[in-house]
Amino acid sequence: MLAVLITLTPGRRNEFIDCQKAKVRIAVLAIMDVKTHWNFTLELLEHAYRLREFTCEWLQNPKYAEYRPLFTTQDEWTIVKYVMKVLRPFRYWTLWMSKRHTVTLHHVITLYNDMFDHMDGVMRALAKKKTQWKEDLFFTVKLARQKLSKY
Repeated sequence: MLAVLITLTPGRRNEFIDCQKAKVRIAVLAIMDVKTHWNFTLELLEHAYRLREFTCEWLQNPKYAEYRPLFTTQDEWTIVKYVMKVLRPFRYWTLWMSKRHTVTLHHVITLYNDMFDHMDGVMRALAKKKTQWKEDLFFTVKLARQKLSKY
């Protein structure tokens, strides 16, 4: 929602870019939408995470005060950061397999074992956690592992 609000008018876009001037070499805008592939969603999360400081600064402008409740809280950023950590290895494996120009069948078992090991590690780390988002993530990874085991 904030990405839409930031890019809604040229003035807002310019103000958002001005927040970045002197801090980054190339200013960028928030992404409003991504292709419907999971790895593009990961890219959107990473992009939003990189822009969080500038989004917060943009919201400090008094004329955008009504949008401040939309800004992601520190606890929510912690969740996003953890989800990105869980998903990054899958992006690596996906891109590695898709960029191969040779037969990859002999890599499948090793790759699947790496995925299972990664998911098992995540589940071990979350197994005794009682925070709701950690329980939800544990359940999600467990379901993903069950789905992967069918392949």
